[in-house]
Amino acid sequence: MPTAKPPAAKPKTRLYADAATLAAGLTVELSPAQAHQLRNVLRLAAGDAVALFNRRDGEWLGRIAGLGKGWATVELAERMRPPAPPPHPSPDLWLVFAPVKGGRVEAVVEKATELGVSALLPVLTERSVVDRVNVERLAAHAVEAAEQCERLDVPPVHQPQRLDRLIASWPAGRRLLLCDESGAAPPLAQALLADPAWRSAPAAVLTGPEGGFAETELDALRKLPFVSSVGLGPRVLRADTAALAALSVYQALAGDWHHYRGAA
Repeated sequence: MPTAKPPAAKPKTRLYADAATLAAGLTVELSPAQAHQLRNVLRLAAGDAVALFNRRDGEWLGRIAGLGKGWATVELAERMRPPAPPPHPSPDLWLVFAPVKGGRVEAVVEKATELGVSALLPVLTERSVVDRVNVERLAAHAVEAAEQCERLDVPPVHQPQRLDRLIASWPAGRRLLLCDESGAAPPLAQALLADPAWRSAPAAVLTGPEGGFAETELDALRKLPFVSSVGLGPRVLRADTAALAALSVYQALAGDWHHYRGAA
């Protein structure tokens, strides 16, 4: 009997190649930024192994075919992971968040990507202290996080918009968990365990700014049929902590944390 071919060793370097078609024998041209990373940051050279991935084609083993200042090409050999089944390789879970100051907003995007969100939607609220968001920079952080955590997809970062406008155009069928800092809402874990429908419905988590939601915003949101107001425990959490805590609880109880690592 022929000996089964051993699985390809997984390279340490993974690069997102959304614009490329990935298939055996193809040579893929990388972006100047990716070429700079390979040549100047990682100090790789022609012949070194890398992995390229995207949502459509899965993850592929390749070797650097050429590498110079501002350019690089990778020749693909074999597929290591197939594309995940539709509709999403990650749970259909949005994070709707009021941006926070300094580098903490980048950390929210990075960690939310690692936690498996399918989209990142910055919103401006009455008490927001940040009214401008560098979407391109945040999207780059999402890509880096996806490369590190072995996702096959990268969540898009949407342009910021006012909370009332987002809610006015909210898609039918998507439920919204409002992280209510007032202390009056039932705990998030209790809400998720009480309603098994959270496991199957598209969902979103909404967190507010450093100063919290205005009372008028909370009142308006609580009246909406697709909104469930939930609490995050007995302590007051910073805005960035609240977002990541809520995502973690959701993933553990209603998301994909019941899968083993590496499972399709």
